Amino acid sequence: MKRIVTVVVWAAALMVFAGPAFAADAKVDKGKALFASSGCKMCHSIAGVGNPKGSLDEVGSKLTAADIKAWLTDPVAKAAQTKAERKPAMMKKPLSAEDIDALTAYLQTLKKK
Repeated sequence: MKRIVTVVVWAAALMVFAGPAFAADAKVDKGKALFASSGCKMCHSIAGVGNPKGSLDEVGSKLTAADIKAWLTDPVAKAAQTKAERKPAMMKKPLSAEDIDALTAYLQTLKKK
């Protein structure tokens, strides 16, 4: 009986601690899919795929999650704040808050190796 209780406790602990990791992975996967399907590659690239003039390689090392969200939610204001000169300027995409969170999670994984 004691052995069964121990196994149940370990299984419960695994579910509690592994659940958030699986959720984070799902969010990153969704963000990667959104990047591929939302036309982002017309202006940006990752690992040489897309427009090389807008490389996002290592963006997760350069920008905070808050900065990435700001670029996705109000690119005009963020461009003015950072004095970005790239033309054409980044356009705002019709993304839900959930989509923005997913893209942010994905872009945050792109860090220096």
